[in-house]
Amino acid sequence: MTTHGTRWSPALVALSLLVLCVLGIALGSAVGSTGFESWLSALHDDIAWQIVWDIRLPRSVGACAAGALLGLAGALAQGLFRNPLADPYLLGSASGASLGVAVALALFGGNPFATEFLVRLGLTGAAFVGAVLAVMLTLVLARGVQHTLRLLLAGVIVGVVLGALASLITLMRPDVLQGMQGFLLGSTSFIGWNACVLMLGVLFVCVVLAFALSRVLDALSLGESTALSLGLPLAPVRVALVCVLALATGTAVAQTGLVAFVGLAAPHLVRSLVKSKHNWVVVLSTLMGGVLLLTADLLARMLLSPQEMPVGVLTAVLGGGYLLWLMYRSQSAPHGASARAGQ
Repeated sequence: MTTHGTRWSPALVALSLLVLCVLGIALGSAVGSTGFESWLSALHDDIAWQIVWDIRLPRSVGACAAGALLGLAGALAQGLFRNPLADPYLLGSASGASLGVAVALALFGGNPFATEFLVRLGLTGAAFVGAVLAVMLTLVLARGVQHTLRLLLAGVIVGVVLGALASLITLMRPDVLQGMQGFLLGSTSFIGWNACVLMLGVLFVCVVLAFALSRVLDALSLGESTALSLGLPLAPVRVALVCVLALATGTAVAQTGLVAFVGLAAPHLVRSLVKSKHNWVVVLSTLMGGVLLLTADLLARMLLSPQEMPVGVLTAVLGGGYLLWLMYRSQSAPHGASARAGQ
């Protein structure tokens, strides 16, 4: 066992998280509506194998990929804003995605051409476009990325306003309520192989870019004046960080809806295990996010079987509990430290 304050090797944690991802995907391919079913039996049953290959396996892979994108975005957001409570949705991307879905459902939900439109663009496309436009609006209101506090405040304002507009559309068009409910609660039920390929491709690009920008995050953690003294071009680098953050968040939200706390909790858990620079924090937060959402997806399928709990609800409950525990630990830590000092 390790003592309090002991940190693990980053390479060991990365290997452990990678193994957990593989095991979680394998387990997810064996969890059906009636509980656990051995996927080995599907080798002798064509219908069972089709269910495993076309439904369960892409869902598990997609949940891992979406969680990895959110974990990566969370690490970038906390490093960019120098705030451990920052999450991927701070730039208004979640509210923008919600508004995009609400507009698409309201305009084309009852239209005879809805099928053609939704096949061509899809609700995921509308969500992604809404997320990107929300981030662009945030950048316009913040007048660029020079001032971190202004960028943060602009993101909060954009999120509130766009969220209110999405709610207004839902109230005006009650027929879109069911579709919006599934998006707002978060779900991995409809992830297919195409979505998996898209998310994995975007994840690869984002990880490479974030790893390359990790040195800048290290410098920003020391303060903007220190980063400037090191000769770093902060303005273009912030633009690059925001673009990677928006791309990762928008891609995940477009496929799974609004999944709470994964992007916030993943970097926290990583920092509780290792003490390292942002290059390792980015990689480990990516893997941790995949493990968290994959675990939540498995629990969502198993807890109320044969019914299914929305994965976003489960992550909100678990994430809220984790943050409460973290707050309790941070408040009790000074008392514990003074007690040990007095012995």
